[in-house]
Amino acid sequence: MWYDAVMRTYGQYCPLAKTLDVIGDRWSLLIVRELLFRGPCRYTDIRNGLPGIATNLLADRLRDLEQAGVIRREAAPPPVATTLFHLTPRGEELRSVLRAMAQWGLPLLGDAPGDDAFRSHWLAPPAAIYLSDTTPDRPPIAIEVRTGDEPMVIETVDGAVRARLGAVERPDAVLAGPPRIVIDLIIGKLDLAEARARGLRYEGDPEVLGRLQPRAIGEV
Repeated sequence: MWYDAVMRTYGQYCPLAKTLDVIGDRWSLLIVRELLFRGPCRYTDIRNGLPGIATNLLADRLRDLEQAGVIRREAAPPPVATTLFHLTPRGEELRSVLRAMAQWGLPLLGDAPGDDAFRSHWLAPPAAIYLSDTTPDRPPIAIEVRTGDEPMVIETVDGAVRARLGAVERPDAVLAGPPRIVIDLIIGKLDLAEARARGLRYEGDPEVLGRLQPRAIGEV
């Protein structure tokens, strides 16, 4: 379903301008981020992932994105019995757009204020962009990351690296510490010794972390 509601428009016959007509409003792409990283979400899940947004503005943005065909809602059956928001196939096509934007924005984290809000699942982009499995033929590994509001798992899956919310019963290693140090370690700005000196706690064989070698910037 295309966006047939009244909307602000740049009025330009250009695909970039048309894209911004739909997703260029403040918060819109961050709503897409939440649904990409977390999957179908309740309204409260999305709101918790967007610290600082007003509830009425979130409702407006969800309505706009639904009318634009970027998201859809459905009633979940009991015991959930609530509305869940999903990305449509059209919304899923924004994955590569957000990945490129996250890659472009990672250098900006170095100048970010120390009191910026953080949610654990925001680790997913740097992990997916920068980490690679150097020995994909070996058994898979899982590293539990304890930072932010919920535990995360960075794991190898068929030679690829992914990050997801949750914990594992027997992780191969555990990382715990401030988000800034964890991300700097993931993107290769710090090595394990430097990160430990700055407050990172690491449990497990260092070779486990060494297997997830950050890619050189030019290779990303």
